[in-house]
Amino acid sequence: MSILLVSLVLPLVGGRPDLGSILWGLAAGVAGGLAVWWFYAALADGPMAVVSPITAVLVAGIPVLVGLGLGERPGAPAIGGIALALIGVLLVSRESPGEATDSSGPRFNRRVALLTVGSGLAYGFAFVFLHETSGGSGLWPLLAQRLAATAVVWVMALSAGEFRAVRGKPLRLAAYISVLDVISNAALLYAFHGSLLSLVSVLGSLYPAATVLLAMVLLGEQVRRSQQFGLLLALGAVALIAVG
Repeated sequence: MSILLVSLVLPLVGGRPDLGSILWGLAAGVAGGLAVWWFYAALADGPMAVVSPITAVLVAGIPVLVGLGLGERPGAPAIGGIALALIGVLLVSRESPGEATDSSGPRFNRRVALLTVGSGLAYGFAFVFLHETSGGSGLWPLLAQRLAATAVVWVMALSAGEFRAVRGKPLRLAAYISVLDVISNAALLYAFHGSLLSLVSVLGSLYPAATVLLAMVLLGEQVRRSQQFGLLLALGAVALIAVG
């Protein structure tokens, strides 16, 4: 569905595809597809209270380290915002009270640890790869990303014997998610073209804060005080990065 949406919008936004941007987009799609696969595999066998925060910190931290290594030098307020964002995303990614597992629940064993770290690294490098695409390529890298990610998901579904048509409510929900997915990834791509990797990636990694906030407001879910504090830190991080 997302491939179709990007294909429909593509002629309206302009841009010319270049080989480098297409290859970076394909790399981002493969990394993103693997990241989702490994993340949910880790959640299936391991404790969310450990898996989610570690993944979130890696998603935020890896692009920052890469950006600094490439010579990016954000201003002092922005650096403070990055620090707040890393702490904030760690706090908001912790499980809510109703999701706690008891001592007999899932364990953070070696396999879960590898899946967790692999997922965080893959997510983080997907941001790095998107940043490497050229500003004149329009949404072509996004189309390449969606194609590659879809291929990875299909291969996983086929290998697990779960490849089947979706109908009814799941199909409608998938359509809504596809629209939001295309909008968010297109916005992220243009942000990468116009700013520093270290700043855009940190802001993009704050998506758990939005999820927690929506769960509080729309679903009435209870969240920890630490998660609420993490939300405040996330807002402060956005402000500092905008100033810096």
